[in-house]
Amino acid sequence: MENRELLRKGLIDFKIDVDDNMLDRFEKYREVLVEYNKYMNLTGITEQRDVYIKHFLDSVAIFKNGYIMDDISIIDVGTGAGFPGIPYKICNPNIKLTLLDSLKKRINFLKEVGSSIGFEDIEYIHGRAEDFGQNLNYREKHDIATARAVASLPVLLELCVPYIKVGGFFICLKGPNVENEIEESKNAMKILGVKLVEKIDVQLPDEELKHNILVFKKLEKTTKKYPRKAGKPSKNPL
Repeated sequence: MENRELLRKGLIDFKIDVDDNMLDRFEKYREVLVEYNKYMNLTGITEQRDVYIKHFLDSVAIFKNGYIMDDISIIDVGTGAGFPGIPYKICNPNIKLTLLDSLKKRINFLKEVGSSIGFEDIEYIHGRAEDFGQNLNYREKHDIATARAVASLPVLLELCVPYIKVGGFFICLKGPNVENEIEESKNAMKILGVKLVEKIDVQLPDEELKHNILVFKKLEKTTKKYPRKAGKPSKNPL
């Protein structure tokens, strides 16, 4: 119960309307994560308290800033174990969520999570971000693209920005040392037609390590050249 209350308080601190159903969904998500993690490498974090803080609360800190609203479309690019996309959906079931990952096993896991917590309207895509970023069914169709990934910021910008409508946002979850990455991304921002509108410092319960969320606004359409073919963005960042 202590960990459940920690999660409840953390969600309230991020201006999320919490009820018991939401907390139950988070715990069921954790249970499925831990079970699947026995057979595949999803996370090194499995203890309840750590999952609640380092995965769930870290994912949804952006809610405090008002970007995640009813009926908007969000694509989580390279979602992995479902962060931050599934926590977004748990906190606001009214978003239209698409989860994209290149590994079929992870997509199967994500489908199990979605089914277990009662969401039948999540879209799951098995494929490379570079490929679907050129697919007209997905290109510039989303209000928000998000990523919580270890790739460098110039690479993430190229992979994610093509999915966003003009006027939409790229929400990127990063560690504490983002200033250098922002500097290294100036060329990518210019080429891709985005600007950094907000850098949010995230303080998590019991965590000395601060995290950052970067919010970019898309100002103009992405030229057809981007994203480049699979592997190119990481080998030769903008």
